[in-house]
Amino acid sequence: MADTVLYEVSDGLATITLNRPEAMNAMNTEAKVALRDAVQAAAADDAVRAVLLTAAGDRAFCVGQDLKEHVGSLVADREAGSGQTMSTVREHYNPIVRALTQMPKPVVAAVNGVAAGAGFGFALCADYRIVADTATFNTSFAGVALTADSGVSWTLPRLVGPGRATDLLLFPRSISAQEAFEIGAVNRIVPAAELADTARKLALMLAAGPTVAYAALKESVAFAADHSLDEALDKEDELQTRAGASQDHAIAVQAFIAKEKPNYLGR
Repeated sequence: MADTVLYEVSDGLATITLNRPEAMNAMNTEAKVALRDAVQAAAADDAVRAVLLTAAGDRAFCVGQDLKEHVGSLVADREAGSGQTMSTVREHYNPIVRALTQMPKPVVAAVNGVAAGAGFGFALCADYRIVADTATFNTSFAGVALTADSGVSWTLPRLVGPGRATDLLLFPRSISAQEAFEIGAVNRIVPAAELADTARKLALMLAAGPTVAYAALKESVAFAADHSLDEALDKEDELQTRAGASQDHAIAVQAFIAKEKPNYLGR
């Protein structure tokens, strides 16, 4: 992995750290490729049972596309008569979003500062967002005459409702951690000094949990969002059968009877 994104696996937890603090973790091409590869590696690794997405520095989680690089790419496109620059959505952002949202294990985003544009999008892809009390959020896209990418058109309305999502997209502005919490865009706010430790403890707790059940929960919630009740009930039946056949379910039942804490295997 490139050092623009750091990747580490320990105790079943993959920690993915955006690592361009001097650029507020803006996504240049190198960082986008590295993040895509890291997220896909975590999704494919059976030893990984949870993912923590975080960022270096104390100013920003990620401010989205690196506009300095972007401007140069647009100029090169005009000179070459090509549209290569905007292929980054297909080549980078979409694979990142798919890997995060479809990953069969929980993803925690620890948002330490500004999350804007694609940075906001990446945070929204996580299953749980824990944020510093100093964090801010901004869709940003319309502010640079672009439409939503990084999954925001799908994730944001599901979290805050279509009306609020449209408002935030049409009139991009910075919203505080508190406002983001109140509208349902984040799950938990902690003092900035406590974010790293609290997020890691939470992610490790999930990494030690019943991974098969977590995967089923993610799948069932995503499925139910755009299917009928009858279809959702059939999906629950399918997924509950899968979870019930897992080793972790047997372990949980035995531990319950013995009045002991279960030691899950993640399978």
